[in-house]
Amino acid sequence: MSENTTHFGFKTVAESEKAHKVGEVFHSVASRYDLMNDVMSAGLHRLWKRFTIESSGVLPGNRVLDIAGGSGDLSRLFAKKVGKLGKVILTDINASMLSVGRDRMLDEGLAVPAAQCDAEKLPFPDNYFDCVSVAFGLRNMTHKDLALKEMLRVLKPGGRLLVLEFSHVWKPLQPAYDAYSFKLLPVMGKLLASDADSYRYLAESIRMHPDQETLKQMMLDAGFDKVDYHNLTAGVVALHKGVKY
Repeated sequence: MSENTTHFGFKTVAESEKAHKVGEVFHSVASRYDLMNDVMSAGLHRLWKRFTIESSGVLPGNRVLDIAGGSGDLSRLFAKKVGKLGKVILTDINASMLSVGRDRMLDEGLAVPAAQCDAEKLPFPDNYFDCVSVAFGLRNMTHKDLALKEMLRVLKPGGRLLVLEFSHVWKPLQPAYDAYSFKLLPVMGKLLASDADSYRYLAESIRMHPDQETLKQMMLDAGFDKVDYHNLTAGVVALHKGVKY
């Protein structure tokens, strides 16, 4: 019986290989991930993340799970929101990315627990978190449907999921966006991170990710209610929100 396949950028690979290949990409870019984000988005990723935090409804004392949180941008902002009585847990499947985020928060005096784990098999109890976030990580997961169901499981009734992810840009901007993604981005990756291939993969993975309406339906299918999304920067990025009932 042949193994199921999935996409790794524009390539087709065995499902069992994808996590390893994605891991290699993020091991490679971890040390320069934030620099590249600033260059690639002209700093806009910081505004997108702040918008996500302000849209979260997170209150002092809440529990927040930051999935695929990598360098810790959202976790740091959430930690300030929940205060000393709240709890934020930073997770990532990639040890290199997780260590960058953990070390950064320790340097800033933030005691945020960090756990290396797979979003498709979260090691947390049912009905535990008030909010779950995943920023620029869902598109790299092999079984997005399983990951979404796990996020639903660990949320309390009334809890919210926030998915911040690259999406499908406004059509008139598509030619310019494609030229930037497939011509300039690998060059910047080579110059700043000595790694053109990883940034070529990142551009391809964005194109293979479900569009806004498809992801909305996937969240509904996983069991979320009141699912909606907000396009940012003409659809370069979308913030999807769903509630557990």
